[in-house]
Amino acid sequence: MKYDHIKQSLYRKIESGEWPEHHPVSSENKLAEEFSVSRMTARRALQELSDEGLVVRTRGAGTFVAPLKSQSALLTIRNIADEIRLRKHRHHAVVQLLEDVVAEPGLATLLQLPQGARVWHSVITHFENGQAVQVEDRYVNPVLVPDYLKQDFTAHTPHEYLCEVTPLTEASHQIEAVLPSKQQQIWLELAMPEPCLQIQRRTWTREGMVSQAVLTHPGSRFRLGGHMTFNKKQQNKPSL
Repeated sequence: MKYDHIKQSLYRKIESGEWPEHHPVSSENKLAEEFSVSRMTARRALQELSDEGLVVRTRGAGTFVAPLKSQSALLTIRNIADEIRLRKHRHHAVVQLLEDVVAEPGLATLLQLPQGARVWHSVITHFENGQAVQVEDRYVNPVLVPDYLKQDFTAHTPHEYLCEVTPLTEASHQIEAVLPSKQQQIWLELAMPEPCLQIQRRTWTREGMVSQAVLTHPGSRFRLGGHMTFNKKQQNKPSL
């Protein structure tokens, strides 16, 4: 596709370092002229790069190469490994814990398990180009995912595995700014404590709640963003 050809060309400029952080990116008009495409095609290429976290678009100022931070789309369920690969970066994971534990009373209730039941627990640090960008602390329903502890989560992520064995039908998110615990600081390889963005995510399938995950990201290495479109009626509504 024509817009993908534009994206690949810009990928190469960013990945090679020809365009460093904050470097201006060609405008829609210039890209349309350079690649002999419509302005709409050029706009789609830039918007997809923006959604992937490689560029930042500012009305009136233009488009620039984004800082090298991880970015996640707001309130969508995405696989962190896919996000990192979309940026043409390297992902790898370190499994810190993979165990079965007794569920806390509140968690047992959420998972519709009897009090004192055991659940699967994993803690995994995800890295982008060798830098820790997320600690994933997850509890999983053993009734719905009996083989969870047998998986190699350095080869694929829990998200990939859960989507394969238990197609998800519903999710909820809760987002807050926190200071990391001493253990999280170690897992994130932070020399000093710093504010982190923490996302609590719960997922369900038709048979019940599958997992509860707490995703902790260093504020200096992570950006939360998204893109929305509005119809004319929505544009006339006051902002929330």
